Amino acid sequence: SITGKPILLNNIADAEAFVSGAEVAVIGFFQEPESAEASQFRQAAARTPEVPFGLSSSPAVLSHYGVSANTVSLFRRVDNDRRDLDMNKEDVDTEKMIRFVRINELRLVTEYDPVTSIGVMQSSLRFNLLLITDKMSPKHPERMRRFRAAAELFKGKILFILLDSNLKSNEQVVSYFQLKKSQLPALAIFHTPDDEHDVMTVDEISTERVQDFCNRFIQ
Repeated sequence: SITGKPILLNNIADAEAFVSGAEVAVIGFFQEPESAEASQFRQAAARTPEVPFGLSSSPAVLSHYGVSANTVSLFRRVDNDRRDLDMNKEDVDTEKMIRFVRINELRLVTEYDPVTSIGVMQSSLRFNLLLITDKMSPKHPERMRRFRAAAELFKGKILFILLDSNLKSNEQVVSYFQLKKSQLPALAIFHTPDDEHDVMTVDEISTERVQDFCNRFIQ
């Protein structure tokens, strides 16, 4: 395809380099690279430009990852997790593959919406930190840069989430933390097993401030 996706992974070294080179990586394992399933996988890859897709039909690679044929696996760095979609068990089409990727593509900073929220709730990370902010603000890129820098420090411990206060579907979350628009941006941290949470309004995000807020809550 014109987009150069998916990338062909011919051996274990290629596959491991591919997985470690991205926050989120998807590999389709197919015994028959020209099968109908593989062609649907290629369509899913073309329609999900922001996620790297690889394809392998190497028996060594399939056995290295412990998969039988026709499996789509998503690897994510944020919590070192892997999710598998077994196409032999159910009827999987391009739409289902894309939805599987969208639900499970947790990143260092995951943007919250009705689809990603499902993956957030299934994450193995018990602490979630939300930056509730207006994405349209001219200060947004710089805020995100600092928030991401803090996310690097808590990789594998806390899931960092961006919540755009402009999205209608997010209003419920904002009101759950009893925040008004005038108080934003704000940080909200919570411990998923018991819903314990803490909220802090911030005029300016600094990496240190985020770090202190997280450390205090975890302790």
